[in-house]
Amino acid sequence: MTHPLVISADDYAYHQAVDDGILELIRQGRLTATSCMVMSPRWPEAAKALTLDIRQKADIGLHLDFTEFGAPVRQPLSRLILRTFLHSLSAHAIRQNIQVQLDRFEEALGTRPDYIDGHQHVHQLPQIRQALLEIIQQRYGQHGPWLRISNPPSADGLKGHIIRGLGAQALQRDATKQGLHCSSRLLGVYDFNDTSMPYLDRLRICLQQAQDAGDMPVLMCHPALPDAKAPASDPIAHARGAEFSALGGSGFASLLQQFAISPLRGSAYLST
Repeated sequence: MTHPLVISADDYAYHQAVDDGILELIRQGRLTATSCMVMSPRWPEAAKALTLDIRQKADIGLHLDFTEFGAPVRQPLSRLILRTFLHSLSAHAIRQNIQVQLDRFEEALGTRPDYIDGHQHVHQLPQIRQALLEIIQQRYGQHGPWLRISNPPSADGLKGHIIRGLGAQALQRDATKQGLHCSSRLLGVYDFNDTSMPYLDRLRICLQQAQDAGDMPVLMCHPALPDAKAPASDPIAHARGAEFSALGGSGFASLLQQFAISPLRGSAYLST
């Protein structure tokens, strides 16, 4: 028996090394999803590379952004978390931000996103998650995208606990009531500055967790070409290169076989 696993790369359109690395791993069959930063200046160019061949191999999602690129709402993550938990953000600005990003995605690709997640997991914050679900209902009805829920295993420590606490349970509960499909578990959370463990060893742990992680677990990753020049503004460039090398290597292929993991698109899983 094989275990399906969505392998999802964040930050498509962030910069060219990210885009090139993600596209290469999709072509190799190592990634089955990527979510896009449509407010990035690179997005119009990056969208052109999401050809039919790429889209047949991977789900293309929206990486909902409130912290990185210019938008009606753009704030440092810590301030955004505080303000959403205090319900002090403008509801109109939140809705406008979400609508603009969905519009930019659809205008470039001619279809709705296959799924939605959030840059720094902002899609499950209070205020934002409510607005997101309302907009999905209004725009797509019962045919909305699936949602990636940021609920790492308890073994992922403090960072995983904090991410879950941003609103994973509430988003999954409300989305399910609305008839939307959700991922079951988010794997791959770690401290990007922690070099004590090779990334391939982290992948081994994730694949072990995937064997008992619900109906549609997602392995989150952030790869980029390791030899390309990343902008100085990318704080995790070194980790991105290490992830690309591990995900594209023979060691990861062996791990997939060892743990009987079958990389699968989320939309393909839901259609079975």
